[in-house]
Amino acid sequence: MKNEDKYYRTTSFQTATFLYAKGRELVNIDKLENQKRATFVFLGSPYVEELAHEFSFAKEDSEIVMVDARKLAYAMKALKEKLYQDKF
Repeated sequence: MKNEDKYYRTTSFQTATFLYAKGRELVNIDKLENQKRATFVFLGSPYVEELAHEFSFAKEDSEIVMVDARKLAYAMKALKEKLYQDKF
């Protein structure tokens, strides 16, 4: 894996919530200049790339995109808390 492939970045809160709910490791949140957008940085791997792709393009009932509703709600709450912290 090349050095730049060590991380997977997304500005999509929905994608980040999905990846976090699937147990992927969030390593940082880079807040952009205007503080209304942020980049969620996950530890990279081919599986993270596949999950992100499948989240956007898989069929509705695809097994890979299924997530327990409680895990999804927890992931959303946790990411929002982390997003509004001064330091990650």
